[in-house]
Amino acid sequence: MAYEVPLVSGLYAQRFIDFMEARGISRDALLEGTELDEVLEGPGPLLLSINQVTRMMTSARRFLDDDMAAFEFGKTLDLQGHGLLGFALLKQKDFRDLANMVVQYLRVSLPILDMRVSCSGDEIRIALQDVWDLKELRPFFVNIYMGSIYSLTSLICRKFHFEFDFSVDHEHEMWQRLAPQASLSFSSSGNQVVVPLSGRPARDGNDELAFYLASARSRDDVKADEHMELVARVREEVLRYPGREGTLERVGERLGMSARSLRHHLKLAGVSFHDIRNQVRKTFATRYLKDTNMPLHKIAEVLGYSDQASFTKAYRGWTGATPGDIRRGFLQTQS
Repeated sequence: MAYEVPLVSGLYAQRFIDFMEARGISRDALLEGTELDEVLEGPGPLLLSINQVTRMMTSARRFLDDDMAAFEFGKTLDLQGHGLLGFALLKQKDFRDLANMVVQYLRVSLPILDMRVSCSGDEIRIALQDVWDLKELRPFFVNIYMGSIYSLTSLICRKFHFEFDFSVDHEHEMWQRLAPQASLSFSSSGNQVVVPLSGRPARDGNDELAFYLASARSRDDVKADEHMELVARVREEVLRYPGREGTLERVGERLGMSARSLRHHLKLAGVSFHDIRNQVRKTFATRYLKDTNMPLHKIAEVLGYSDQASFTKAYRGWTGATPGDIRRGFLQTQS
């Protein structure tokens, strides 16, 4: 029963979908058979159960023959990826306090594995502990956590050591390129990160924070630009085909996307296909009504409506007036 309790923020699922799409795996292919496509499109904040998360990751493993991919995804979960407050965290002077703040946050926001912080002499250890029976997915999730810890720790420390309690397929040199600031050991007794405190080459907190926040904002701006570019392309397609060829499915086909994927990306841009199409239809309809003598039933057909009544109902919803009212009012002003 506990495996069905909503615990994990849907934002992590969305970030993973974006990561997979960047590797050429479509959202539809990833979610096929998981029963998550409609769940993830629901309104408002979303929490996923452990069973739902593992279904998504099991599906992902069908496409990933790279055991470093999970670590690579984890690296995208930096301060911005987790929604952490960079100012509050990076201005912590005591590294022990900083580590505890990060761990306590992650224990709540990403409760798939547990984390413990301990200090011993001149080093601090962040250890992962099992909470759920993740079966063959356990190394996959451990690598996600380790990748995230790597990104977070890299902001305030230059050298640290990672220990994994399982073996990996890729050569050690390839892992070293993925995590150049860390030394890594596999087939160890546990999964933990060891950070030296004495002689730690600390980063310049203020400069590092300024650079990080500027980079994060730039990434946001690029993503926003990409979303708005898609909105413009969709609007252009609907302008070219305001009728029955201007449906979500048809526009998606011409843009090389599925209807579900197109709807999802428009949602990220804060718009809906329905609104874009209605805006275009309203503009065309008003032009036809005022600038031509085209009969109402013909306007309805051109704009993709099954009959004149459906067009009249839609137009009244947009403007508060019927197409006939608009045409008569315009003719009266011209006489």
